[in-house]
Amino acid sequence: MNISKYDLLNMILKKSEKNQRKLAALTGLSLGKVNGCLRELIEDGYLNEQLEISEQAQKEAEKQRPRHAVILAAGYGMRMVPINVEVPKGLLEIGGERLIERLIRQLREAGVHQIDVVVGFMKERYEYLIDKWNVRLIFNEEYGRKNNLSSLNKVADRIGNSYILPCDIWCGENPFSGYEWYSWYMMTEEESKDSGVRVNRKRELVRVKAEKSGHRMVGIAYIQDQEADRLKQLLGLYASQRTYDQKFWEEVLFAESKMWIASRIAKEEDVYEINTYEQLREIDSHSGHLQTDILEKIAEVLSCKLEEIQEIQALKKGMTNRSFEFSCRGERYIARIPGEGTDRLINRRQEFEVYEALKGTDICDPVVYISPESGYKITKFIENARPCRKEDKKEVEDCMRYLKAFHDRKLQVGHTFQLFEQIEYYERLRGDYPSDYEDYEETKKKVFELKAYIDRQPKTIALSHIDAVCDNFLLTPEKMYLIDWEYAGMQDVHVDIAMFAIYAMYSKEEVDWLIACYFQGEPSAAVRVKIYCYIAVCGLLWSNWCEYKKTCGIEFGEYSLRQYRYAKEYYRYAKAEMEAE
Repeated sequence: MNISKYDLLNMILKKSEKNQRKLAALTGLSLGKVNGCLRELIEDGYLNEQLEISEQAQKEAEKQRPRHAVILAAGYGMRMVPINVEVPKGLLEIGGERLIERLIRQLREAGVHQIDVVVGFMKERYEYLIDKWNVRLIFNEEYGRKNNLSSLNKVADRIGNSYILPCDIWCGENPFSGYEWYSWYMMTEEESKDSGVRVNRKRELVRVKAEKSGHRMVGIAYIQDQEADRLKQLLGLYASQRTYDQKFWEEVLFAESKMWIASRIAKEEDVYEINTYEQLREIDSHSGHLQTDILEKIAEVLSCKLEEIQEIQALKKGMTNRSFEFSCRGERYIARIPGEGTDRLINRRQEFEVYEALKGTDICDPVVYISPESGYKITKFIENARPCRKEDKKEVEDCMRYLKAFHDRKLQVGHTFQLFEQIEYYERLRGDYPSDYEDYEETKKKVFELKAYIDRQPKTIALSHIDAVCDNFLLTPEKMYLIDWEYAGMQDVHVDIAMFAIYAMYSKEEVDWLIACYFQGEPSAAVRVKIYCYIAVCGLLWSNWCEYKKTCGIEFGEYSLRQYRYAKEYYRYAKAEMEAE
């Protein structure tokens, strides 16, 4: 039987509708197509002349009845800043009802009571669902570094006559049914630049070229028993390959350029995906979640109303924080929200002290507000700015001159950034988690040997950025800014050169060139060796930092591995130079 006939049977079963014009409107089929399909359904014994469902059709429908659902609720929902700081997306309320509870209720109304919810970020906030709705929670410990393909793979063994859906969908009309006749993926015919999939004339789901728009992907799917084994095998295969760590689960539905399941078309006005603050405001302007601490603080600082804070757009997630851009009364700003675990990494009162010391210097980006308690920060948006490109020698030379000029000011604050103490501190933050590196203790012992040499060397102790990496130098046609001073404190200013080098993941030849750029020529051998020592120490420092962040569910891939390599390699370079001296 073809899909058109199944859709008609489903509408007759679900809505007891027999009017042919109404059936055409409900299914999106032409009236002629409806008439033809109904005749064939009667001939095939699925309907009688009064368009009533036959016993044969009832038996087949019962066999295909949905019995299970998977709700994917593990992700950060990064585009939902600033709301996702306080509540996970699935618990957003629209019209007084939480998104995930509405979906669970709609599933139960369709007769689906076996419901698995895969959780990760703020997993504890979903725990109450176990008692209230009798769902099963499955924790995806990889939620911080993998996309929802890994989440679905966690419950692959239970898939069969199953709905699969995200937690951030609001459906006006119940999209689920007590009867499903085939596997499908739900789309609308709304054009979307964010989608790489279109519904073609045959109602097949096909990939589109990168420069073209697709149709909006709703994210709800139904997988029959017949296709479940294929899906399980593909999920296991893809989940085992790092290439697919950041892929959505829908990737497994494609055989070359076409999905191997059918489409289900929903009306645009019936289904909303709540991905951003603006989308939530559009569908429910009275939602209590629109009033968050950071937005209320912005309104207070800028003396504006909440509704004047507009065009909220999440920026790329940083290594420490989450940030979003917004506009207010024709001006653009950036707000920063501390990320997961940063309360243990950053002393916000010390950061506040640093920005006080920078006032009037025009070195950093224009700060409108910073809180020494919460860590919230609001800065003016810098037009036509971009970070320094580590491979552009002219830009890097300019950055080193800028850094040297900042150091020459010899600004003072009341706290220090102690490298060796911080290594020990980040190590303690790991708690019971041992280092991932087999030779960590040996490497640490060698790096700590360098302390005696460093202590003997002359130093210029002044306010140092500590995180003076290429991404924190913002270039505009008019001037340069050095931003993000969270780790700043009193230290030998030459540490900043080492930090730039290891973040850029420079080779030794590039490191020597960078040092020469800073000094406008070759420094003394002792100074160069001291900077090699700093590279080794800072490599171990950020390696430990990365290992702690990994325990928070955040993975930095090659960056963390390279930092550990810097610790080992530059220990050897420094020791060789010392022996040569």
